[in-house]
Amino acid sequence: MTLDDKDRKQVAEITQNTQFKANLAFAIKVIAIVATAVWTYSAVVNRLSTLEMNLIRLEQQIEMNSEFRVKWPRGELGSLPDDAEQNMRLNFIEKRLEKADLLIDELRHPKAP
Repeated sequence: MTLDDKDRKQVAEITQNTQFKANLAFAIKVIAIVATAVWTYSAVVNRLSTLEMNLIRLEQQIEMNSEFRVKWPRGELGSLPDDAEQNMRLNFIEKRLEKADLLIDELRHPKAP
């Protein structure tokens, strides 16, 4: 081998290494861009899924609230009619007590003829 052959070999090796490094840098950039795109896509999909679940929960709560708002005053969801009935009975008993008190007062203090 002559010096010229050695120099040519070194130049060829440098050229191959330089080309390899340039391709490696490009490949790293492409991988980084693809990884960033995949991560961004997954983040967006995750956020959309979260928002859809929150929307479904809110719709369900609104429906349950509407049902409660309508059925509660009718007494279909609770003891409201029982309370109303109890209040009616208490009012009736209070009126009877007032009449009884009046009769007792009349018996205690009879009016003079």
